[in-house]
Amino acid sequence: MQCKRLVLSGAAALLPFLLATAAQAQTPPVPAGRLLASNCFQCHGTNGKGPGFERIAGKSSLEVYKELKEMKAGGEGQGLMTKHALGYTDAQLRELSQWLSTQR
Repeated sequence: MQCKRLVLSGAAALLPFLLATAAQAQTPPVPAGRLLASNCFQCHGTNGKGPGFERIAGKSSLEVYKELKEMKAGGEGQGLMTKHALGYTDAQLRELSQWLSTQR
């Protein structure tokens, strides 16, 4: 009888974990570009629509990518955007560009 209680109490202890895991499994993954764009929020906003700086939301993915690559190569001097662009791989720049191009 006591063995059954241990098994039941162990199963009851696992239930919240199993329910949380099942709920988490149903959550769609966040696009990588969206996570990368979170670094842009102070100047451009999280969706590329920030006040006071160039609006980058809705530009073509290729255009944004080319601009970021130029900045990464030092084409914009040693400004803040050059320093930001240097922190990304080419694959990350593509993901970021793709995300920003989908923002309206």
